[in-house]
Amino acid sequence: MKTAIIIGATGLVGSTLVKQILDNPDYSKVTLLLRKPLDIQHPKLRQESVDFDKPDVTKIVGDDLFCAMGTTLRKAGSKEAQYKIDCTYPYEFGKIAKTNGVKQYILVSSIGSDANSNSFYLRTKGDLEQKIKALGFENFISVRPSFILGNRQEFRFGEKIGIVLAKVISPLLVGSLKKYRGIEAAQIAKAMQVLADKGLKGVHFFESDELQALLSFDNV
Repeated sequence: MKTAIIIGATGLVGSTLVKQILDNPDYSKVTLLLRKPLDIQHPKLRQESVDFDKPDVTKIVGDDLFCAMGTTLRKAGSKEAQYKIDCTYPYEFGKIAKTNGVKQYILVSSIGSDANSNSFYLRTKGDLEQKIKALGFENFISVRPSFILGNRQEFRFGEKIGIVLAKVISPLLVGSLKKYRGIEAAQIAKAMQVLADKGLKGVHFFESDELQALLSFDNV
């Protein structure tokens, strides 16, 4: 059995991943790296409080590193702050993890991520993918979901409208447009674990439609 490390455990995908992976028999221990512990308990769970600006390298140890870190410009307060959360922290923790012998890095990125994009958000995600790729993990998996569906703890009016629209429009997105369909956070979290267990080597990117197809095939 393996040890999982999770950063970004408090967000929609991250919190869902924590719940699922604690029930995953492939993992004997699950380590959460957080600013402050969550109010949950489990025999396999280990929660480590860390300073994301000066992390304790001895705490970033295990087999698979899962990253679901991310924020919005509004919540971060500035592009500089958002870049730190969406790119700098995930990269720095990845760098330490690689040095400590972690084999796999499984990242939640975004559809359209591109280091050369005109969009700040997509450029940030693309920057992170390139930085992690350059670290040379035995296996690097980047999942690139489109609109993420699920119940967030915080209310975002625009996002609620977006979820409704995504559910209405999704059936109309066929062929090459299928990758833009909305995807449930639970599906993303499950797909990350399935991919981590496949023994892949190298660098791999999976978009929403591929994640959903993967789960359909995996459940056959």
